[in-house]
Amino acid sequence: MPRSILAVLALLAALLSIPSADAQQRQTPYWASISSSQALMRTGPGRNYPGTWLYVRPNLPVRVIEVYQDWRKVEDPNGTSGWMFVRLLSDTRTAIVRGDAPRPMHERADPASPVRYRVEPGVVGQISRCAEGWCRLEVGQRAGFVRAEHVWGVDPRETVG
Repeated sequence: MPRSILAVLALLAALLSIPSADAQQRQTPYWASISSSQALMRTGPGRNYPGTWLYVRPNLPVRVIEVYQDWRKVEDPNGTSGWMFVRLLSDTRTAIVRGDAPRPMHERADPASPVRYRVEPGVVGQISRCAEGWCRLEVGQRAGFVRAEHVWGVDPRETVG
């Protein structure tokens, strides 16, 4: 074979050996969100396993608890766990408001700051940052700070952003 072909083949082999971003695995558990408008949870890590739950709520936060190739074992806010194809998930941090009553969204991360809005349990928003027990939650065009203990999608003492 001519040297130029050998050089191209060697370069191609070297490029194929570099791990892609998708192939890298984060340490579990970690937070993610559903990125698809329809995401099927399965009993095992493969398309041949039966589906157990169809999620039709994009941005719903999930906790990734196990990784197997292109599959992630996730837990949803209700505690249901199963496997999802990695492409159905996003690294975008979201949270769902929990509890039995609306939760105050403050202007600042301070309980004495004015309440801008009240968010109902079940509302999903995007987390832009969390620190010292407070998270900035964006719900549509509205944003404010909620206590981390009032949402599911962040660890109690976690710092985000």
